[in-house]
Amino acid sequence: MAKSGLGLDAGSSAAITVLKRAVELDSESRYQPALVCYQEGIDLLLQVLKGTKDDTKKDNLRKKITGYMDRAENIKKYLDQEKEDGKYHKQIKIDENATGFSYESLFQEYLSETVTEVWIEDPYIRYIHQLYNFLRFCEMLIKRPCKVKTIHLLTSLDEGGGKEQQISGLKEIKESLKSHGVLLELEYSSSIHDREIRFNNGWIIKIGRGLDYFKKSQNRFSLGYCDFDLRPCHETTVDIFHNKHTKKL
Repeated sequence: MAKSGLGLDAGSSAAITVLKRAVELDSESRYQPALVCYQEGIDLLLQVLKGTKDDTKKDNLRKKITGYMDRAENIKKYLDQEKEDGKYHKQIKIDENATGFSYESLFQEYLSETVTEVWIEDPYIRYIHQLYNFLRFCEMLIKRPCKVKTIHLLTSLDEGGGKEQQISGLKEIKESLKSHGVLLELEYSSSIHDREIRFNNGWIIKIGRGLDYFKKSQNRFSLGYCDFDLRPCHETTVDIFHNKHTKKL
């Protein structure tokens, strides 16, 4: 394993800090965040290399960069194999009032052009704000590079006064998706509890609060009302898996 000591001037302190963290995560077998830190640290070292004129320092930097790149590539190969074997697991902790977790930010790296079918299991697509959450999620699928043709939603039916509103809202979303060439298949269950999203490229995302992890905006003219990357979140955990043998819910 590469060591984080670089023996460089103060200008490389950021790279040293990030790479030290990468080595720590690596030693703890936390390979996904370690890979991110290695990549960031390598980018910082490359910037240092560009500004270095001393040939000896340049040679030392190149050797360090090569070592970290080799380690990062080995981790990437390992994680790719984990995905193939269906053993991949990444966990994201969203803290109370955290921002930067719009659907686009959370899901974008898992939505490739191969995604044509999506399954959503979420018992709380009932109330107005939850229907809007689901609509926003569908809009993301339409805008992404993926070519989604079918969306399956399994949710619970509101048995109270909001039943008519729920059914009507989902019907409107279904018709809107149809105009974009996407089929929405709806199914209701009174026993559903778990929340899960599956893409047919093998990615499985489980969010503790389902799609309903955003807090209510303070008012209609506050930041975050439209851009959900600026909307504070409720505390929740996101677990991401990969399984090449994805099946329907």
